[in-house]
Amino acid sequence: MSAEFRQRTPGEYAQILWRRKWLIILPTIAVACAVAWVVWRLPDVYESTTLLTVRPATISTSAVPQLRDDDLTVRINNIGQEVVSRTSLEPLIVRYNLYRVERQRGVPMESLVEDMRTLDISVKINTTRDDITNGFFLSFRGPDPKTTQAVTAELATKYVNAQTAATTNESAQTKQFFEEKLRQAKEELDAIDRQRLQFMMSNVQSLPSTAPGLIAQLAGLREQQKALINEIGRLRDQRTMLTTQLGDLSKQRDQEILNIAEAIGDPKATLGYAELVNRKAQLEAEKQNLLTTLRPKHPDVVSVQNQIGSVQGQMNEMLDDNKRRIEEKRKQLEAQTDPRVNSIKYNLDLVKGEITRQEKELAQAGGYIASIDQRIGSVPGAEVGLEAINREYLSKKTIYDDLLKDKQQAELIADVNVNQQGETIGVIDPANLSQQPVAPQRPLLMLLGLALGLGIGVALVALFEVPRMLTIQTTEDAEHYTGLPVLVTLPMLLTPREERRLKARRLLLATAGVVVTIASIPALALILKLTRVFEIFASRG
Repeated sequence: MSAEFRQRTPGEYAQILWRRKWLIILPTIAVACAVAWVVWRLPDVYESTTLLTVRPATISTSAVPQLRDDDLTVRINNIGQEVVSRTSLEPLIVRYNLYRVERQRGVPMESLVEDMRTLDISVKINTTRDDITNGFFLSFRGPDPKTTQAVTAELATKYVNAQTAATTNESAQTKQFFEEKLRQAKEELDAIDRQRLQFMMSNVQSLPSTAPGLIAQLAGLREQQKALINEIGRLRDQRTMLTTQLGDLSKQRDQEILNIAEAIGDPKATLGYAELVNRKAQLEAEKQNLLTTLRPKHPDVVSVQNQIGSVQGQMNEMLDDNKRRIEEKRKQLEAQTDPRVNSIKYNLDLVKGEITRQEKELAQAGGYIASIDQRIGSVPGAEVGLEAINREYLSKKTIYDDLLKDKQQAELIADVNVNQQGETIGVIDPANLSQQPVAPQRPLLMLLGLALGLGIGVALVALFEVPRMLTIQTTEDAEHYTGLPVLVTLPMLLTPREERRLKARRLLLATAGVVVTIASIPALALILKLTRVFEIFASRG
């Protein structure tokens, strides 16, 4: 049979706490002292605050439209993200030597930037000053008041500059966008204009107003065509006559050259050539006489044969020399210019050139006639085509004019933003120099340490006493769990020696508890310092 757990009275709980008072007091002292030491050594944290506001435009909203509240909020949020980005905060950390201890400890720059963004920089909407609308407070916390003031002022300047840069950037991009659109519209309008001009130029004589002129021009071209045909026929007859004259004159000149060359004389009719013929005949007869008695290879026969060859060579040389002189004379005569032939050739070239020119003019006249015939037939179509191009031109012109107005408006807004005449972020209250630290709240943190120590002491008491409370320790426990009355209780009887040992044990335990408490204070302080728990509380305080 099992009995329910016996509930203790407040008096019994008080007795338990009194009996275990040193188990509560010593941890409380250790934790409270460690926390007090850590908290006392925490650096002072100063806060500098500046008030910024969105200043309205200094130019009429009729000239430059005002931003809606939603657009303005989005822009400020975007500016805030840019200001607290790593690109913006890391140079501040390096320039003002912020988080020097953490940087020496090797904490990554990403962690420092994140701590600065989430713990030390604060942006709050203005809810305290009714005279300022669209305002917000920008605060920064740091260990040095002057550095904190400088960082806050620079952060405010970054807000102002970022807003100015964002506005200028947006205006420049808008201006560039309209410039690009306007350029495209201008190119399309110019293309339509060139198309219209080309159409009008190509159909300038096909318009209804030019029809009478086209008919008159066509009649003149036909008359010109007839005249050219007659002239070309006459020139061709003249070319044929000159060609015939040139052929006859060329034959006559060739015959004259041949007669002059033949007048040089035949070498066979000369006395020298006749003597060589006689000498050859004599040698031939002598050779025949020798062959009757001698063989062909006999030296006498060979000698006569050599003489015959020599005479024949002289005869051939005289003939060749005569031919060479005739050829030289002929070439000399051919190289000489004949004025009659040149005159006929020159006139023939002139006639041929004139025929070519007249034929080109005739072809051009034919082309003009065909073109005018085509233009006369295309007058109605040209009128319809020109009307269609004019309608498209007017449509493109309207688009171009609208874009030109938008571009002028964008340029006006850009000029307003450059001159700081639009809506801008401005500093109302500059960053203040804090005289008193805002953190850490040392009394509150020390009280928190004391409460933590008490909690640990009570937890230790519960750790030791809960198992005892599940066993029989007192007469009330015996009566509750057995259901029987207690008749007699006997106190603990100790000998003097046991009493002395008990006192010594208690003194030893008390001494050990004090020593452990004193020794644990630096260890707890070191753990708290390494975990940086109270530094986080101090920065958030």
